[in-house]
Amino acid sequence: MSNVSIIIRREFNERVRKKSFIVSTLLMPLLMLALMAAPALVMQFSRGGEKTVAVIDESGLIAPRLESSEEIRFETTDLTTDEARRSLTDKFGVLWIGPDILDNPANVRLYANGSSSLSVEEGITGRIEAILEAEKLKAYDIDNLRQILDEVKTRVTMQTFRNDKSQDGEAQAGSSAVATAAGFLLGMVLYMFLLIYGAMVMQSVIEEKNSRVLEVMVSSVRPFDLMLGKILGVASVAVVQILIWGVLIVGLGSIVMPMIMPDDVMAGAEALRQGIPDAAVAGLDRDMLQAVAAVTDTGYIVRIFGCLLLFVFGGYLLYSAMFAAVGSAVDNVQDSQQLQLPITLPIIFSFIVMMTVMKDPNSPLAFWCSMIPFTSPIVMMARIPYDIPWWEVALSLAILYASFVAMVWFAAKIYRVGIFMYGKKPTLKEIVRWIRYK
Repeated sequence: MSNVSIIIRREFNERVRKKSFIVSTLLMPLLMLALMAAPALVMQFSRGGEKTVAVIDESGLIAPRLESSEEIRFETTDLTTDEARRSLTDKFGVLWIGPDILDNPANVRLYANGSSSLSVEEGITGRIEAILEAEKLKAYDIDNLRQILDEVKTRVTMQTFRNDKSQDGEAQAGSSAVATAAGFLLGMVLYMFLLIYGAMVMQSVIEEKNSRVLEVMVSSVRPFDLMLGKILGVASVAVVQILIWGVLIVGLGSIVMPMIMPDDVMAGAEALRQGIPDAAVAGLDRDMLQAVAAVTDTGYIVRIFGCLLLFVFGGYLLYSAMFAAVGSAVDNVQDSQQLQLPITLPIIFSFIVMMTVMKDPNSPLAFWCSMIPFTSPIVMMARIPYDIPWWEVALSLAILYASFVAMVWFAAKIYRVGIFMYGKKPTLKEIVRWIRYK
């Protein structure tokens, strides 16, 4: 164990002292937030300039009521369709509306002077549809029918409570939106950690094998101790990174959030956290209050990061043993791609299953994939924010860590033979034969 501890310290110090570790540790939370906000930002900045559309309305119903927007501006023209297509090339396009548009809604054509887009076409057809619907409503001869329909529309806001999770006899309030966002974020963290840190172990083994450092090291250290020390050393780096993130988020929730949030929002969040939803301030979005309540709840954050540590550590140990075995069996990264595929496929499949968890966290697929060790780290972390029974979490962890022990035994057999093999990429049949060596 003294040899293993020396290797752990070497692997840990080699990575923690790099500037890249410090930068990634501090920037990763910001990067995750940026990824969550990216779709909205992309939609905001992807809007093009204003597009002018010349309208030829032979029905006389649509053109006078077409309303322009920031994206599309409508201009009527008295030119014929052919004349407009030839002369109005400086416009985005020419919109022709047939005389029987009310009876034949498909009698609409857009002659664009360049490539069009789905958003522009939907914007034009949406406005025409609204005008046609309003025109058809007039046939019912009811005064202010459009206003009546608008007033009848009602938005229902439902509060969800957990009967099986109660405080002092009161059902506990919950938010599926907050659980979905947290589950997706945690699953994404596991996905990146398994791929990044697992590949880091493989890359380290390949580099040391090419430089023949391993031949010197195994003269004083058993191959099993060398592999275990390398795996645990990189794992300690991941653990430190998560702990730093946990401290940053706890500090953000307990110190920064109360300072920047309005008093009524904090009061509503505190009411929800104490199980008194009716005391929450009226007029505020409950999902937003639930999010603030979750971020400012130190106990909740500690529980989430405790589970994150356990599943990151267990999942990493399982996969890094396989990555180390692959690294020992090849001489360069290019040769590792074929052997690496069976390892990365379960990780990718886990990410796909994680998406189904958002629809139903208690489905049979979600349950069994959170128990199978190759998929459980990502899938279970996506389910935990939904407050699933703790016996499922404990059982998943027990299976995961037991599988790690078995995987290390198999990986060590490949590792002890592979580190001395040079100049030839082994086949799967040869690797299976290495496992059978005594």
